[in-house]
Amino acid sequence: MDLSTTYLGLHLKSPLMPGASPMVDSLDTVKRLEDAGASAIVMHSLFEEQIVGEEFGTIYHMEMYANSYAEALSYFPGSDKYALGPEQYLKQIQKIKDTVSVPVIASLNGTTPGGWAKYARLIEEAGADALELNVYYLATDPGESGERVEQRLFDVVEEVRKVVKLPLAVKLSPFFSSIPHVCSKLQDLGAEGIVIFNRFYQPDIDAEGLQAVPQLYLSDSSELLLRLRWTAILRAHLQASIGLSGGVHTAKDAIKGVMAGAHAIQVCSALLKYGPDYLRRMREDMVEWMEKNEYHSLRQMQGSLSLLHCPDPAAFERANYMRVLQSWRPERLGSGA
Repeated sequence: MDLSTTYLGLHLKSPLMPGASPMVDSLDTVKRLEDAGASAIVMHSLFEEQIVGEEFGTIYHMEMYANSYAEALSYFPGSDKYALGPEQYLKQIQKIKDTVSVPVIASLNGTTPGGWAKYARLIEEAGADALELNVYYLATDPGESGERVEQRLFDVVEEVRKVVKLPLAVKLSPFFSSIPHVCSKLQDLGAEGIVIFNRFYQPDIDAEGLQAVPQLYLSDSSELLLRLRWTAILRAHLQASIGLSGGVHTAKDAIKGVMAGAHAIQVCSALLKYGPDYLRRMREDMVEWMEKNEYHSLRQMQGSLSLLHCPDPAAFERANYMRVLQSWRPERLGSGA
């Protein structure tokens, strides 16, 4: 079975790869991922706060005065909480490249152009095969327009594109008023790929302790639906590669993503839950399903259920919305209903 695909200009043996996670901190785990069939290794993000902290010493000062300004500063992790600092991150890229034969995709996570350009260059020099820009930003200022929020994203991509030749993927959140417009602009700025979507981790509230509490919940397959919808829509408008991230827990989930139009399928929560070897099972189940349904290659079904051939995707989406709402019928609520 031919599962090969092309993503960010990289020729991959299959679309399955681990999403950004701490698994890459262990070279043994990285090797297990490759042995299980990972077509590429996506590193976890190097955060802008780490870069700023190293260059300007802000992390040192946050720790020094933490007791005085605990309410504000306790939101930021201390320098010892980061598994890999900037220099260690660059060395880890080199170590992973020496360990596996598949492409290595590094990741930067932040909100401003700032030190991104510098570390994008260093990541390229360290040997990464591609770079994923994870622009995690939550607008909270009512004076900041949606246009300005988008421009932040465009500025980052434009700045990084000027200084590196690496293939660039931009990992987006779903919270834009016009996702196709944003993606089209990113493509024009030189992004070779779009990854949909980032997961925003929502804090809970400790009512007794009077504080916000960070919470990490692994995804489930229900989160896939949003990704499928936008993958199918974007495939009709973009030449750039599409990576699907979030809600992929089974081979059938991955198959749906490919049919919607994804070139790469990133798996994270399922691997954190079941271990690196679970990727092998997903790949085997994928092949079994394709053989049963008489597919000979991944490319044969890639984008087959996208809106690429629909003359009016907006009307299609509207009709689907109406059909879903009208399909619900109340069940009988007891004999007297």
